[in-house]
Amino acid sequence: MKSLVCVTPGAFAYRNDETPVAGGGETLLRIQRIGICGTDLHAYEGTQPYFQYPRILGHELAAEIVTTSAEGFAAGEAVTIIPYFNCGACVACRKGKPNCCAAIQVCGVHVDGGMREYLVVPDYSLVKSEGLSWDELALVEPLAIGAHAVRRAAVEKDDVVLVIGAGPIGLGTMEFARIAGAKVIAMDINPQRLAFCKEKLNVTHVVNAADADAAEQIKTLTGGDMADVVIDCTGNLRAINGMIGYLAHGGRAVLVGLQKEAFAFNHPEFHKRESTLMSSRNATREDFDHVVSSMKNGWVNPATYITHRLDFDQVKDSFKALLDPAMGVIKAMITI
Repeated sequence: MKSLVCVTPGAFAYRNDETPVAGGGETLLRIQRIGICGTDLHAYEGTQPYFQYPRILGHELAAEIVTTSAEGFAAGEAVTIIPYFNCGACVACRKGKPNCCAAIQVCGVHVDGGMREYLVVPDYSLVKSEGLSWDELALVEPLAIGAHAVRRAAVEKDDVVLVIGAGPIGLGTMEFARIAGAKVIAMDINPQRLAFCKEKLNVTHVVNAADADAAEQIKTLTGGDMADVVIDCTGNLRAINGMIGYLAHGGRAVLVGLQKEAFAFNHPEFHKRESTLMSSRNATREDFDHVVSSMKNGWVNPATYITHRLDFDQVKDSFKALLDPAMGVIKAMITI
């Protein structure tokens, strides 16, 4: 079996491995599609927290079941997976939050992922295809991240939601805020991505964070109230430190993007708003089901996101180019 290993930051190598065998409670998958996400790009750059090398990347997966012991699933069936392998026993798992399990093993981060021909996963991680295509199945996980952030923020109809960062996770967050009935404002420093928000996602209002009057633009768009919910999907320290300035009194600030360094808010500005600050990590089965249902109902068009395609044999030599902003990558999809 061929695998692609990120040996060190900036270096990939193909490797021939033994095809794995599923044990009890496990499923053997034949990988069909792999979405490349920010986690993979950051791992390649050497800026991803919780990371050790060498590592096989890849957790946005569409696959065919080869063998399984999972009830209700069969060989030959198309699936995706919930790639956050949890212990089932810690305080988070006991309280129905396996997405932030104290001993979590994220596929492609803590343990080797899906940039290979075959992968063994726990039976409990399988998600039914419900008739979705390979491409659609590989997009369920990144969209579930946004769906979870919106649910975590308890977004309601007519809330004003400012999403900072128009990468794939930010775009998915905008989609599910819209589905929840919110009025969405997109913020980024990349004019092309802001144009994408308007043209492809029908986001009416966009703001360039580099504009000197960005806060005034938010104030004008909200009639002076500012945003009920601000969700950071960048992980950029400057963006995180500045997000309270866009938040309405009584508002909720949500951190989806991950930053290695400490962040800081002006305490009086945070306190006077009686702000709520929360993180949003990964997603739960409820979010995956919501994404699959939204795709089936036509509320989300997965084809919008895929801007670049690679064959598995091209990834080693082509991966670095995906980091170039001039490439205009929203979502690159690998076919095996």
